[in-house]
Amino acid sequence: MALAGPGTGKTFSLIHRVARLLEEGCPPDQILVVTFARTAAQDLLRSLRDLQPDDGPQVSARTLHGYCFSLLNSAGVLLATRRVPRIVADFERKILLADLEPDGAFGSLTDRQNLAKAFEAAWARRLTDTPGDPVEDLDQAFQNALLDSLRWHKAMLVGELVPLALHYLHENPAAPELRAFQHVVIDEFQDLNKSEQELLELLAEAGTLTVIGDDDQSIYSFKWANPDGIRTFERDHPGTRRIPLEECRRCPTRVVSMASSLIARDPHRLPHALRPRPTNVAGEVHVVQWTSVDEEAAGIAAFVAHKIAEGVPPGECLVLAANRLVGYGIRDAMRAAGIDTRSYFREEPVDDPDAQEAFTLLNLLADRDDRVSLRAWLSFRSTTQRRSPYRRALEMAKAANTDVNEILRRASDGAVQIPYGHQLIERWRLLQVRLVALRGIAGLEDLIDDLFPEGVEPVEDLRVLALGALPEVDNVAGLAAAVRASVSQPQVPIESTEARVMSFYKSKGLTARLVVLAGLVQGLIPGTPDARFSPQERDAFLEEQRRLFYVGLTRATQVLVLSSYVRLPIRLALRLGVSSRGYLPGGQVRVQASEFLGQLGPSRPRAIVGAAWTYE
Repeated sequence: MALAGPGTGKTFSLIHRVARLLEEGCPPDQILVVTFARTAAQDLLRSLRDLQPDDGPQVSARTLHGYCFSLLNSAGVLLATRRVPRIVADFERKILLADLEPDGAFGSLTDRQNLAKAFEAAWARRLTDTPGDPVEDLDQAFQNALLDSLRWHKAMLVGELVPLALHYLHENPAAPELRAFQHVVIDEFQDLNKSEQELLELLAEAGTLTVIGDDDQSIYSFKWANPDGIRTFERDHPGTRRIPLEECRRCPTRVVSMASSLIARDPHRLPHALRPRPTNVAGEVHVVQWTSVDEEAAGIAAFVAHKIAEGVPPGECLVLAANRLVGYGIRDAMRAAGIDTRSYFREEPVDDPDAQEAFTLLNLLADRDDRVSLRAWLSFRSTTQRRSPYRRALEMAKAANTDVNEILRRASDGAVQIPYGHQLIERWRLLQVRLVALRGIAGLEDLIDDLFPEGVEPVEDLRVLALGALPEVDNVAGLAAAVRASVSQPQVPIESTEARVMSFYKSKGLTARLVVLAGLVQGLIPGTPDARFSPQERDAFLEEQRRLFYVGLTRATQVLVLSSYVRLPIRLALRLGVSSRGYLPGGQVRVQASEFLGQLGPSRPRAIVGAAWTYE
């Protein structure tokens, strides 16, 4: 086990481990390397090319979901279980979840989303849980309803891949996959949930298991990942050799000192140090507070523009915001200042209704029988999402052994009646008109221009994804599949020519010469825990928020800016869930700087007012 702090050479150590195995004579195809992100897997494969012959077997470097998809396909599991590997996007997932159990048995949409996450974690919500089938009545009822819906719509949740693969391996101890690898190497082990850990341990039973990670960087509890997975690894695997990687080669010495002071407050972390390499620069750190969120956006844009003028490439400028509404304001201010800027937030490629419609049209153009996309199309432009008429159409389709598309065609012709289904039918008719027009477009580039026009912000990110897929596809079906894969498993490119604004979560694995942590106020980071949390859950929430802040700090290689503000518009504060300290004139509320800023130790410079900030 390698316990690797930020910037301590984790990737180098992983490649060195694989190189050593190859030098010792292990066949390349007997090594499986599992990474957390597709971009990391691709980067690793590029690094390993020089260590392997061009022809012949190769080391397998995959994301866990990518490996499971390959396993389930090759073993015929998807075919045997009547599952179709059409992965749903997040907005489609919400629509399908909202359709379940009209009597409200599964609670609110948030309750259903939490149940779906537990389902994807094989119902192992805690490290002590054993992955498997549900044991609670509600969980079982939810799983039955969800699977029934997914089978009908011929679709899957991306998180299902791991539980399905785990179930297959448990039930088939003679499966060749269990003896396929002599060595399994796992990156970012702290970000795996219990079912993912168990799956990889099964794959390593016939050989060795190497895990690399850092409990100080465990930030994905929303998918049931738990830092205790790596904290208890040595206890659970007797004979494990721990290799500490403690010298940070990335961050300025001042940043390392601040980050170490912050993370030392976690009473549950494994005891390990983070020390700067002696040759690291001291670094430039600014702590700035603004009077308002708009002033912060303008001030950050001005500072980034100044640094670019001094020679920092835009692609080396990274702004992290705890909320996308705050992030969008900064992005817009940077663009207004003439800085090429892209933003990356969860679901962003299809978080706008216009983007969702364009994405859905592409899928239906590729496959008119795509039931998920048809359901999504019929839900657009309606506050009620037309659930009752759709439910009736669905019941009619099942009774007639056909699909909703055919029922709506018959209803459009007057052959059948759908009670209160007029709007639903009109929406279907509009779809037919749009598809006829799109089928008349000759080339893929022209199709992209029609669906995702240049300069139209809501579809900007989809346009980038579609154009990026063009060299690898030659038809509409291939284009739709490529865009859907990128949307369902979004990744942030490791390198960029543009300045980037993103969430703290998205920044994992990235570095930049200039890093700005923006909107550092109580209620955003740390966020506000759920009122239903127990004292233990509240403590765990706070510790993960501290780790999230730690991850943000340690992205910087030269310049770090820590930014906050003292007031917010009331409406924005309510949308952000930020608790206020009092009302101010003009519909404003007072907020306060994040408590984490006071935990950065003596190396942190004194905070200054934004209006007095001079950096010439």
